[in-house]
Amino acid sequence: MIEITLIRHGQANTGARSEADYDSLSDLGRQQAIWLGEHLRATGGFDRVVSGTLSRQAETAALVNLDARPHRHDPRLNEFDYFRLARMLEDRDGIPFPTDPQSFAAHVPQVLELWRAGGAGPEHESYEAFRNRVLGAAADVAGAGAGAVIVTSTGVIATLCALALGLETVVKARMFLRILNTSVHRFAIDAEGLHLTQFGATPHLDHPDRRDARTHY
Repeated sequence: MIEITLIRHGQANTGARSEADYDSLSDLGRQQAIWLGEHLRATGGFDRVVSGTLSRQAETAALVNLDARPHRHDPRLNEFDYFRLARMLEDRDGIPFPTDPQSFAAHVPQVLELWRAGGAGPEHESYEAFRNRVLGAAADVAGAGAGAVIVTSTGVIATLCALALGLETVVKARMFLRILNTSVHRFAIDAEGLHLTQFGATPHLDHPDRRDARTHY
């Protein structure tokens, strides 16, 4: 059995309305990554870092700075384009992009269901294709041995959780909404498949003076 550790990137550009605008860390996102790096270096046991190619993922990986461990990029760990799917949902059903946490919580399951049902059209990566590439990336990282840290995004982590636990889309959407920036998740992979062993840990933020640094968006 091989265990891999997945980390969500730090807080990105909140208030963005496109993938390009969203794809950069905020000042708080950089600080979250630095704190997490301090914790992981003190914990030890990691020998390599793999991140997606998105700026927010690669920058988080660099700031975590696991003693200059080798850093590899894998585009299969990139997030799906939520903003594009949201525009499709608005065009089809007139549902506007959310403007606050409450409306976003209602928006996520609608977007995921549009995507799962094939409503995004053939020009957009399918739900099934995304799931397969994410699972393939995780399997390849695990195949190289223990000690890997993967820096990725919410959709990737939620998808692996759903696969490990056999969750339906609605429950997956609820999990999607609970993944904090720079939270730590662990999976074990063996001959029987994928197993979730830790979800949403934030030991680097579990200090009285860092409570306000716990962010979802």
